[in-house]
Amino acid sequence: MLGAVGGPKWDNQEQEKKPENGLMQLRETLGLYTNLRPAKIYPSLIDVSSLKPEVIKGVDIMVVRELTGGIYFGTPRGINENEGWNTLRYTRNEVERIAKSAFEIARLRDNRVTSVHKSNVLESSQFWKNIIKSVHLDYSDVQLNEMYVDNAAMQLVSNPKQFDVIITQNMFGDILSDITGMLTGSLGMLPSASIGEKYALYEPVHGTAPEISGQNIANPIAMIASVAMMLEITCKLPLAAKFINNAIEEILNEGYRTTEVALPSDFILSTTELTEKIINFLNKDII
Repeated sequence: MLGAVGGPKWDNQEQEKKPENGLMQLRETLGLYTNLRPAKIYPSLIDVSSLKPEVIKGVDIMVVRELTGGIYFGTPRGINENEGWNTLRYTRNEVERIAKSAFEIARLRDNRVTSVHKSNVLESSQFWKNIIKSVHLDYSDVQLNEMYVDNAAMQLVSNPKQFDVIITQNMFGDILSDITGMLTGSLGMLPSASIGEKYALYEPVHGTAPEISGQNIANPIAMIASVAMMLEITCKLPLAAKFINNAIEEILNEGYRTTEVALPSDFILSTTELTEKIINFLNKDII
């Protein structure tokens, strides 16, 4: 389990000294190449989203983001007084393994995958597209669609129900999964899992939110839901995960919220209070 890292006070540090660089090294060292970012609409929060209820009702998306390659890790990279540069590079192995992950996940859901790229202008994306289509030959039971990333961003807010599994490269997945946070009403609702061949790491999608640090008002649901993902995926305890997710949903149904997802008629609780509500319901449910 990992909490969020980073903040404005490190913005002017050299790139290799920023907390985010440590996070990148952690992902690379542990081989966490598959990042799973689910975005499911809780019925009780349908009015919290800035989008119309009829647009987001029933949305259930899994963003499968390649996590250890692409422009965040490509070399050469650098900066000087006159220019800055990064390299967007993918190998066959990197694309094949994330493609297999996405197709396997789709088989457990609605058998639909949308591959998001920018192959009309980027050679690396054309390569991505070619390899995804090649791997798809072994998963003919899964429907494969293609979409440019700019169109995908637009479609996520205009017709999100068309998506089941989205597979995309590192940077695009970073951006698109944050957009899915607006479907659910807040990034504070989104858990994630980063999985490799041997290790796995679980963390909320949201950042550190230093502007509310120490105020006990942060939404704990993304972290609690990340624990549920850990129990289901790594610990192979799907029933335990189900108990936690049920507790989250029932507490939301009862109108308990933290500030950023609260409507005037809701009961606003602190981070600690909402966590205790979920734990107490979980204990009663198990007993």
